[in-house]
Amino acid sequence: QVQLVESGGGLVQAGGSLRLSCAASGRTRSDYIMAWFRQATGKERELVAGIKWDAFYHDSVKGRFTITRDNADDTVYLQMNSLKPEDTAVYYCAAGLLYGSGAPRHYNYWGQGTQVTVSS
Repeated sequence: QVQLVESGGGLVQAGGSLRLSCAASGRTRSDYIMAWFRQATGKERELVAGIKWDAFYHDSVKGRFTITRDNADDTVYLQMNSLKPEDTAVYYCAAGLLYGSGAPRHYNYWGQGTQVTVSS
């Protein structure tokens, strides 16, 4: 089992920045794909970004968000810049084994989520 704990969410004005962290524990593996998903009220959960050795992103966040991982500390980060009101959602950290997948069913482990709210 792998446990994932997110932190770093909050309220920010449009154009601002936030950095999310996800600490992994348990039977972690460096070959897991680590990803961030988000789910806005009334919408489906969608992939934001993922990383194994290389990163992949949803088109809507390219150039604004950066995902990184520190295997020594079993932590993955999501740096979010130039935030927009439409980025408002609960952000979830996830771990899986299928590189590039945006489908939640391909991720075996999930965190509890952290709220990000961007005001206009």
